[in-house]
Amino acid sequence: MEKTLGLEIIEVVEQAAIASARLMGKGLKDEADAVAVKAMRERMNEIYMRGRIVIGEGERDDAPMLYIGEQVGICTREDAKNFCNPDELIEIDIAVDPCEGTNLVAEGQQGSMAVLAISQKGGLFNAPDLYMQKLAAPPQTKGKIHLDYPPTKNLQIIAECLELNVEDLLVIVMDRSRHKDLIAEIRSAGARVRLISDGDISAALSAGINGTGVHALMGIGAAPEGVISAAALRPLGAHFQGRLIYDPEVVKTGLLPPMKETEARLKEMGIEQPDKCYEAEELASGETVLFAATGITDGDFIKGVRFLSGAIRTETMVISSQSNTIRFVDTTHILDTSNRVSLVL
Repeated sequence: MEKTLGLEIIEVVEQAAIASARLMGKGLKDEADAVAVKAMRERMNEIYMRGRIVIGEGERDDAPMLYIGEQVGICTREDAKNFCNPDELIEIDIAVDPCEGTNLVAEGQQGSMAVLAISQKGGLFNAPDLYMQKLAAPPQTKGKIHLDYPPTKNLQIIAECLELNVEDLLVIVMDRSRHKDLIAEIRSAGARVRLISDGDISAALSAGINGTGVHALMGIGAAPEGVISAAALRPLGAHFQGRLIYDPEVVKTGLLPPMKETEARLKEMGIEQPDKCYEAEELASGETVLFAATGITDGDFIKGVRFLSGAIRTETMVISSQSNTIRFVDTTHILDTSNRVSLVL
């Protein structure tokens, strides 16, 4: 799958990032997301595959493009039979976040990315558009910390595994009212807290990779992003756990329906254990998992889109469970061959 789709998947996130970056800093959150969605969808529909969106922009009625269940790939073209045998196309499940951190793009802040994860059919958890309690940390902690433990205990274990003092640890938490007690406990334990407004896929990556200066991601964020984070961290052997959160009193956003409605919907989706603590291997269970992220604005790992004279430069991180690799792809998209393209910034 990596050899068949790898380069084209990279181009999908590159195009989404470029489209969104053109609106960076203009205060147009929804527009930045919309153009990224459009660019991602158009490029995916050129790929020789039969793809299914399992995590997208929402349900069909609320998301006209890249909705959950949408079919993508060359198979969607009316003239597909002129190019291929649709029955022989590779079938894959796709999780997308065309503009992770829309507020970050709108405000010109760091950490936004165009993100995509793929696996074989059935290889990605079909997470409902709810919330998820998450715990991400470096590989040394895998199987030793747990969502069921109090934050203080997890911090002590993380410190021991990394041969650090608790006071040395840095924990990323989303800046939300629901995390008031969590933040207080982390600080009381002696660890440091970095609050973020958006972008917890990037935060999960920072927590799961050694040497970033970040040692954990804790708290509640969107469930779909939790599955994408699991797809990125599973090949790295990092720790990631997630538990669905569907109680409006816990989330404190006013966006969730009453619990009875959500519980009924979960049963319809085949989720019989809604309170289960899922491991990364369950959220991204496919034999092969491929994750790709192109920076829209600068982040901890990858630079954002840069507009040059006659060219555009992008940087993409690709993580593959098939080849056990992390690749950084630096691409210059030449727009005008009459200009001298600069490769030095």
